[in-house]
Order: sequence, then C-alpha cells, then structure tokens
Amino acid sequence: MDKLYKTTIWSQFGAAIDSLQNAIDHCPEEIWADRNRKPEYWYLAYHTIFFLDFYLTGQDDDFTPPEPFTLSELDPSGVMPERVYTKDELLIYLEHGRQKARRAVGDMTDEWADRQYKFGKVSLSYGELLLYIMRHIQHHAAQLNLILRQSIDSAPGWVFKARDDL
Repeated sequence: MDKLYKTTIWSQFGAAIDSLQNAIDHCPEEIWADRNRKPEYWYLAYHTIFFLDFYLTGQDDDFTPPEPFTLSELDPSGVMPERVYTKDELLIYLEHGRQKARRAVGDMTDEWADRQYKFGKVSLSYGELLLYIMRHIQHHAAQLNLILRQSIDSAPGWVFKARDDL
C-alpha cells in the first residue's frame, strides 16, 4: 500500500483522536463526573474509546478491554459501567487505542483494507472501517465540545492534523 495514502489517513485519524483527547483534557471535574447530566460526559468519552479499541481488534481475535474496563459496553440492554471512569484512566485507554490505530494504519496492506468486517449490522471493508471509526470519534469529540461550549463557554480548538507522525 502506498506510503502517502497511509500517512494521509493517519494524519486525519490521529487528528480525530487528538480532538477527543483535547475534549477530555479540557473538561472540568464538575462536568466530567456529573451523573445527572444526560448524556454523561465521561461516558461519551469512554464509549468512543471503547469502540476505537473494539473495532480495531481483528474479528478472529478475542476482544478484552484493558483493566479496569469491561465488556458491558457490548451489552444490548445498555448497561452503564458501575462507576465513573477517571480522566487519567480514559487517557491511558485512549493512548492504547491511539497506538492500536497507528499500527493498523502503518501496517495496512491492500489485501487487509479489502477484507470484509462484520459486526451486528455493520458490514464493510477494513479500509472503510478505518474511516467509520474516524467519523465516530469525531462525532463524539464534537458532541463533547458542544457540551463544554454550552456549560462553560469554552472548548478546545480545531485539530488540523495528528500531533504525531505515523
């Protein structure tokens, strides 16, 4: 696969991850841990990171998120985690997802990108899955930024490209 293509994909995929990190970093504790807020800020961040990790796990591999996270996010009844995850816990998990994404893009081949991925109603190629994940991250990063703007009239700025090279 062409290096320019992989570098370009990573530049924007990484920017989406950086946008999510900025939203996490920028959130004051009173908003982060507010269990009365719907949606809960911390939970939107967790949900996004969980699915970054989940979707980047090969279908033939068993998926287990790192401690202290569980598979509750896959429960169809919508079970919430038992407690609020801290910013530090989610930033560590996000770094895990960032490294997983960087490897996926860096190691991408035409054959891998063309392979089919299926999960529930989702059926697309792994190449398209990367774009799907990037859109999912950006969607929730924007949602978190909107919550910040509405709550404290401040939100992180736009990220043009990934802070780290591929």
